[in-house]
Amino acid sequence: MNYRHAFHAGNHADVLKHAVLLALCEALAAKPAPVFALDTHAGRGLYRLDDAKAQRTGEAAGGVGRVPDSDVPLPLRPYAAAIAACRAANGPTAYPGSPWLLAHALRAQDRIACCELQADEAEALRANFAGDPRVAVHARDGYAAMHALLPPRIGNERIGRGLVLIDPPFEAQMEEFDHAIAALRDALQRFPQATYALWYPIKLRRALQPVYRRMAALPAKSVLVAETLVRPDDSPLRMNGSGLVLINAPWKFDERLRSLLPAIARLLGEDGRGAWRLDWIKAPD
Repeated sequence: MNYRHAFHAGNHADVLKHAVLLALCEALAAKPAPVFALDTHAGRGLYRLDDAKAQRTGEAAGGVGRVPDSDVPLPLRPYAAAIAACRAANGPTAYPGSPWLLAHALRAQDRIACCELQADEAEALRANFAGDPRVAVHARDGYAAMHALLPPRIGNERIGRGLVLIDPPFEAQMEEFDHAIAALRDALQRFPQATYALWYPIKLRRALQPVYRRMAALPAKSVLVAETLVRPDDSPLRMNGSGLVLINAPWKFDERLRSLLPAIARLLGEDGRGAWRLDWIKAPD
């Protein structure tokens, strides 16, 4: 695998993914019982937007670079506050990956497992969270970890609530969905009450129709699709937007997304062409 998220940190996909991740953490933390979070493709957890990789692509300019320092749209204020907290602790060009955001948003009683297959990225991830006893770093395949680590425990106590973020690089393009759906099917049998969030890129949305049907067939209580586009999805050669399949989303979470997704689309859409979609492909009972 050649993917390095440092080239893409803070881009439009990260804004969607990370804003929704923070909203999920807030919803789950509203109840006192502990939460187990699993980040299957964690990366190094912390990036710098002035390093050579980020500067080479310049993708952050069309993502977090469009989020204002003041007068932030209300739905995006938790995301903007997390960015500000990360930069206060790590410098003005820092950008948090999903492990950092999980550690920021979750509580002392919660536990976080982060998986990263690439040895150098896993080493950096471990160094970034060496002082946080809640965070365990696993240098292993994230899909295999879903089978090994679910259902989760603290000592001999099983944790009944969970959040699993699946954020693969999609180097294999559509084949990645085969791996993700197989892992989800297995995980839902082992830990059916958890919330699962699968991120995916959008190039041509019509190519995703078979994927939506396969997701709707999973043995889950509900399946919600949340997407934003920064330009029309009319080219297979670039990422025009991205989405999250949310399985077993928290109660009334769709209401939260109905304000968040339009705010992202308005802020990040190129030449006013931003768009969003929120759809239950398997509605809760």
